[in-house]
Amino acid sequence: MLIHEFLQNSAQRFPDKVALVCDGRQWTYAQLDEQTHRVANALSAIGVRRDDRVAIWLPNSAEAVVAVFATLKAGGIFTVLNATTPVEKIARILNNCTARALFLPARQAGAVPFLQGNVPSLGPIVLCGPPSDDIPAGTVSFAHLLDAFPPTPPPCRTIDVDLACLIYTSGSTGEPKGVMSTHANVVFATSSIIQYLENTPEDVVINVLPLSFDYGLYQLLMVFRFGGTLVLERSFAYPAAVLRRIEEERVTGLPGVPTLYAMLLQMDLNRFDLSSLRYMTNTAAALPVEHIRRLRELFPWVRFYSMYGLTECKRVCYMPPEELDRRPASVGVPIPGTEVWIEDETGRRLGPGEVGELVVRGSHVMQGYWNDPEETARRYRPGRYPAERLLYTGDLFWMDEDGFLYFVARKDDIIKTRGEKVAPREVEDVLYRLPGVAEAVVIGVPDEILGQAIKAFVVCGDGARLTEQDVLRHCAQHLEDFVRPRSVEFRQSLPKTPSGKVDRRALKEGA
Repeated sequence: MLIHEFLQNSAQRFPDKVALVCDGRQWTYAQLDEQTHRVANALSAIGVRRDDRVAIWLPNSAEAVVAVFATLKAGGIFTVLNATTPVEKIARILNNCTARALFLPARQAGAVPFLQGNVPSLGPIVLCGPPSDDIPAGTVSFAHLLDAFPPTPPPCRTIDVDLACLIYTSGSTGEPKGVMSTHANVVFATSSIIQYLENTPEDVVINVLPLSFDYGLYQLLMVFRFGGTLVLERSFAYPAAVLRRIEEERVTGLPGVPTLYAMLLQMDLNRFDLSSLRYMTNTAAALPVEHIRRLRELFPWVRFYSMYGLTECKRVCYMPPEELDRRPASVGVPIPGTEVWIEDETGRRLGPGEVGELVVRGSHVMQGYWNDPEETARRYRPGRYPAERLLYTGDLFWMDEDGFLYFVARKDDIIKTRGEKVAPREVEDVLYRLPGVAEAVVIGVPDEILGQAIKAFVVCGDGARLTEQDVLRHCAQHLEDFVRPRSVEFRQSLPKTPSGKVDRRALKEGA
């Protein structure tokens, strides 16, 4: 199976069903299938060939959805780039993947001369949205593609081992790396996740996460595969508006990240009818145990899935909701059809309770990093069979006797203080148990005596007035002395990455 067949198959099964709700409009599966045929034929006509990279620098929108599937139908490889990324960084990414074509908002037309002058591989540029009066040379409007090209299915020469997309993720250096995903990788991953979430065509999923983030992108891909309805929002910047959308569209699935759930827990939810929700999911970063407990109190009828994954393999594990009460700190078991284990630095497999690096095996393990063989060789290593690759995650875990996994820390985030190793999550889980704490993160800062001192950053909930002494006293009651923060800084908000994670690198640089 190929990814664009998700849309084609659902259009055959449910032609008149609403597939997408976005910006106050609706599109059926048949309408989207026809539009993607037109744009795919247009891309082929203006020079996009098999395996060419097509960049989509758009906010969450119907045009972005069409561009993804049209690129695949034209035989290309798509990459969705965050709409807030500065143009200079966009140029670096386009040069990294030698992008052939680009979709961008018409309001960003001023960036066209810069990109044309700095990205030699770049050919046609498609402007989306209301056109401006001054159309730069070398561009064409999205509306023109829909009007001028036929809705006939383009010829398909792609096979499932071909690359389908590049998903750019920042590593320890902060420079983006393009994770290479084949059609087969994505087909397997979507199948496995749909299986444990028990998705059906009746599901209505709301997505507030950017399509440039694999968690957001897969909401689109999975929904179109199982034939549900996707409610696509730009962001969670206006939580009340999103909650009203859940109410209006009778949403059944809410994918979130810890920052989204932290905002929910500060709101008065009694104003909204959220009874249609069937499940919630969390990934990107571990959700504090205290937040899981409070969410389950607020939504006792909802199945809550705590999950863990990386762009390099999409998803690693999920927590069966019926196990949450027994193991609230666990991120669960491997997703269906995959295998994981834990190794020490010598490559020895570790037993229950021992901390080491998590290793992942399965058809969801991606192909490596675009144009970066050195980093690919470091993270993707030979497996049991010829051509098989294992993913070394760079994350520290331990496993219990029943095979349930527990996240400890990123290797890079471990704090070394007084000769001891401290996992930030251990301290953060304690901080979240202090009433009034809405968000918390700890980092290590240089210290002449300790090596690193633990510093906590805290965001208080509405109306809460905590002092540094309140926080330190609470930690003294629940943590060993070497694990306790030495200082506390209160913030109105914490810096976030485009995918909604707390940006620890920014905190370390500013500490």
